[in-house]
Amino acid sequence: MSEDLAVVGTWLAILPPILSIALAIATRAVHLSLFAGLWLGYALLAGDPISGLADAIDGVVQVLTDPGDARVVLFSALVGALIALTQRNGGVEGLIELLMRRSLVHTRPRALSLSFFLGVVIFVESSITSLVNGAVCRPIFDRLRISREKLAWLCDATAAPICILIPLNAWGAYIVSLLAKEGVADPLPTFIAAIPLNLYALFTLAFAFVVTVWKGWDFGPMRVAEARVATTGALWRAGSRPVLDADLGAIAAPEGAPRRARNFLIPILILATMMPVGLLVTGRGDMLAGSGSKAVLWAVIAAIVAAVGLGVSGRAMSLADAGATFWKGLGGLMPLAALMLLAFALGALAKKLGTGAYVAELVSDQVPALLVPAVLFVVGAAISFATGTSWGTFALVLPLAIPLAAATGTPLPLALAAVLSGGVFGDHCSPISDTTLIASLAAGTDLIDHVRTQLPYALVTGGASVVGFVVLAALA
Repeated sequence: MSEDLAVVGTWLAILPPILSIALAIATRAVHLSLFAGLWLGYALLAGDPISGLADAIDGVVQVLTDPGDARVVLFSALVGALIALTQRNGGVEGLIELLMRRSLVHTRPRALSLSFFLGVVIFVESSITSLVNGAVCRPIFDRLRISREKLAWLCDATAAPICILIPLNAWGAYIVSLLAKEGVADPLPTFIAAIPLNLYALFTLAFAFVVTVWKGWDFGPMRVAEARVATTGALWRAGSRPVLDADLGAIAAPEGAPRRARNFLIPILILATMMPVGLLVTGRGDMLAGSGSKAVLWAVIAAIVAAVGLGVSGRAMSLADAGATFWKGLGGLMPLAALMLLAFALGALAKKLGTGAYVAELVSDQVPALLVPAVLFVVGAAISFATGTSWGTFALVLPLAIPLAAATGTPLPLALAAVLSGGVFGDHCSPISDTTLIASLAAGTDLIDHVRTQLPYALVTGGASVVGFVVLAALA
């Protein structure tokens, strides 16, 4: 691969993500849009489109050479198998029947409250948070005529925002490791001090509570989606392309098989508890040094084994049926795994092109001390939106934010909170973000519909965060 160094770190570096995002919104062909951005970026590096095409294909393949990325892609596909197995063993239907029979969730406010509650209490990993939320609440929302778009927003609004506030999970371990690499003397106390300053995460959780649990507000495209479901019962807008495979969503327990809530709850409990256990084991007793990608992969495999064991022992399915269901579920989520593969490849390309560094230097040049946290938030949001990754944004912006904070007298926890807030905000707004993809999958809605309906809500809390960071800087 012959790389044109004249392209790296220039305005040309922002063209590939911009092309991918614009095409995704205009055509709704997200796979093709992501690859188009890859092709353009590698063509710029190679100097011609033919070599760029070959390099783009290699760039996708190279994602799988990174063990961490490969584990996350495999995890994404295996989650489909877990969803299918908990449907086939009667667990999902059993839980829904239990909730309905005891009149625990029989009204719209209670269904919305359940989704919010699940998002807050399952905080070990953002993907698990969204997927559990979707698996439990999707059938309930459908029965009560609440839009899939509303569920996707709740999955997204209570996944990364809650996970990023917890020190002892995959997010906390990753951020603390980044701070340690940058020479921060007390990385864990610094991260803990940043938690009450992480305005976007806190505002988003508070806003989700107010909008759904307390006031029941709807506005913008979300109001249109809610009106569609309430008046017509249509789960999707005409012409939409739900991320959830239709065959996967239709899997149910065989006629006459028992429906037991524990067949769902036990695998999900194992999934949640195996995450910190995996971090502890891979970190050799230090959870913060553990591997998040290994932990989530081990967790989903353990949950799958439990789901099969419960289904077979309870005579809800045979081993042969479990095997067929496993592969059907795995196939149902292959489109998501492919999207994540392309998104990771685009993120790697952005690093080659110096996209993040270019945007950061462009925006943060000669920033007044009062505006440093707000500018770091905006920079983080721009890079996260363009690259589709909050974790990648943290890695790109923190090396710039730490010396900038020291030079301007900005407290390090405040600068860190601004970067983390910006990364999650941009991630929420981006149609090429992995968390956006997973929330769409969990709710079984169209990816672009989720982005359109979530964007006004994210802009409200994002705008409040900008103002809040200026106020915090003035008080510091």
